[in-house]
Amino acid sequence: MAAAAALWLGLSAGAGAQAPDVPVHVDEVREVPLRQSVPVIGRLVANRVGDVAARINGPIESFRVEVGDRVEAGQVVAVLNATALKARRDLAAGQLSEAQAERKVMQAELALARQAFERLERLKASAAFNQARYDDSRQQVAIAQAELGQAEAALAEAKAELELAEINLYNADVRAPYAGIVTHRLSEAGAYVQVGAAVLRLVGDQRLEVEADVPVQNLAGLEPGVEVGLSLDDGTQHSAVVRAIVPSENPLTRTRMVRLVPNMRETRRALAHNQSATLHIPIGLERRVLSVHKDAVVIRQGRKLVFVVEDGTAQPRPLELGQAVGNRFEVRGGLAAGERAVVRGNERLLPGAKVQVSGEAS
Repeated sequence: MAAAAALWLGLSAGAGAQAPDVPVHVDEVREVPLRQSVPVIGRLVANRVGDVAARINGPIESFRVEVGDRVEAGQVVAVLNATALKARRDLAAGQLSEAQAERKVMQAELALARQAFERLERLKASAAFNQARYDDSRQQVAIAQAELGQAEAALAEAKAELELAEINLYNADVRAPYAGIVTHRLSEAGAYVQVGAAVLRLVGDQRLEVEADVPVQNLAGLEPGVEVGLSLDDGTQHSAVVRAIVPSENPLTRTRMVRLVPNMRETRRALAHNQSATLHIPIGLERRVLSVHKDAVVIRQGRKLVFVVEDGTAQPRPLELGQAVGNRFEVRGGLAAGERAVVRGNERLLPGAKVQVSGEAS
């Protein structure tokens, strides 16, 4: 059988000349679950994309970042001129000191009015008691209490004014609300900006999701928590878990938006907002198929084959492959369950070569 396979494959029949006991790694041919899928083009989208705006009015003094720079949350990206804001802060601080002094004066006047009232009250039983003076003294206490209340209100107002001045001075530094990449500068140094005016645009590339418009007829196999395959345009393979299916249908395309959380492995290029991604949406019922590891498949004379280990020798098996199942291929013919396919060391094997199994594929 080995000689016939070698002749069919156009391989040298002189396997006996090959060095014995070639070390190889093997992987068992086994059944795995397979569910057919249909490709759907989606895109990577950042959870946070938007403009960073000024929180106060004022002229831009300088920018601290350029387009393409990465910034961290809270990092200063631009600075507004703060000369007037510092003056207002100092003015508010002076008014606070004045209000604190005024409250002390009112506290002293209240204490003095109470002292006079208490002295008259002790004379109630004596012949020197004067009812009119007593009533006037009690009224002076009430007036002093009211004036102290006014002073305390003025003090609270002065504290609030100083706090507002401090906040405005703090906001003269425009800060990034989240970590990301600067994609646009929307103003320049010297420009006067109003509250809410956009200064630059930021894309938070640390947290990306996949967004895809999936045809309604392919939604049957999708629900939150379902994992699907994900392919990027750099050729790398990943997976993604359905987070939500938006209950809004496009009447023109008969699609619904699906949001997925990707599980990214190593990529060949940096990820980007709006980058294309292909989802492999499952359709139909799951079935079990015979499979072989992708590394076991070699191409000789334009044909695909697998070397299997039989009685310590490597025997080639031409085979028919079906769909890819992760890092394996569906086997439609040529192999049987339980056979051990060579996955490492098979590149230069010849039919009938003696091999030594030194490891199993993980």
